[in-house]
Amino acid sequence: MSTATLQELEDAAEVVHATFGPTPQYHWPLLSARSGCEAWVKHENHTPTGAFKIRGGLVYMAERAAAGKTGGVIAASTGNHGQSIAVAATRYGIKPVIVVPEGNSPEKNALMKAQGAELVVHGWDFQAAYEYARDRAADEDLFLMPSFDQALVRGVGTYGLELFRAVPDLDAVYVPIGLGSGICGVISARDATGSKADVIGVIAEGAPTYKLSFDAGECVSSNRCDTFAAGVACRVPVKEAVETICAGAARIVVVTDDEIKAAMRAYFSDTHNVAEGAGAAPLAALLQEKDHIRGTKAAAILTGANADRDEFAQIMSETDGGS
Repeated sequence: MSTATLQELEDAAEVVHATFGPTPQYHWPLLSARSGCEAWVKHENHTPTGAFKIRGGLVYMAERAAAGKTGGVIAASTGNHGQSIAVAATRYGIKPVIVVPEGNSPEKNALMKAQGAELVVHGWDFQAAYEYARDRAADEDLFLMPSFDQALVRGVGTYGLELFRAVPDLDAVYVPIGLGSGICGVISARDATGSKADVIGVIAEGAPTYKLSFDAGECVSSNRCDTFAAGVACRVPVKEAVETICAGAARIVVVTDDEIKAAMRAYFSDTHNVAEGAGAAPLAALLQEKDHIRGTKAAAILTGANADRDEFAQIMSETDGGS
């Protein structure tokens, strides 16, 4: 299990809010009309890095710095985790090395470099990049940053704390699953605040490992990792995350890439917010389940806005159901 107490979340919020304030949560009328429920959006696309991950990075690096651990760190990322580590590490005078897979978003790569990271390109997907980072950490005496850790859960769980305190009577919250820190943080915040909301995990059809694991009640790896939504492109689950999700999530919803792209278009047309693929996946699931949640109060976590310009323009030019 990987959860955080109310005190731990409040302590983490103090660290996060020293850098930036709470992000907004808005009730959007056009999304409500589209979904048939009172639809709320938690805008983690409004953080300084355009994604929720910065919360975990700030908490993790604050704890390392407080313990006097200021040596270089290395992490694997497709972008948002890497941005988080780059910003947080440089804040505490720590050198960050970020390994990204081949073909990674050039705009996210540029952001990580601008935020102080030494960028390394290696491997065909996140898992391959992570394995390279692990080997390099051993060779060069760098600290291998985890992509899932209790400190990261405490950090990202602060957006859940903000949401449940601002909208305490939610019936459901839809959260994307990459490696699981976000949904574990939301489950922690839901339980800590006494909310009765169902927490619903969302995965891409082409990256089914967490759905397979949830159904089996234990970790099930997958060789499939075929989705444009890099933030949910995972094929090896984390044991602690699986345990927490199995204990605390109501269900896992599987969405297609076409549904994710349609949700990106819905976000832009209904709210004029940009969502990257993983950030739009929760709305895709909410819309898929609109008959199930009709008349309720539901929230989607817009976890990030870091879509490449060309990819975003192409998706905006398509019609629902594909190009």
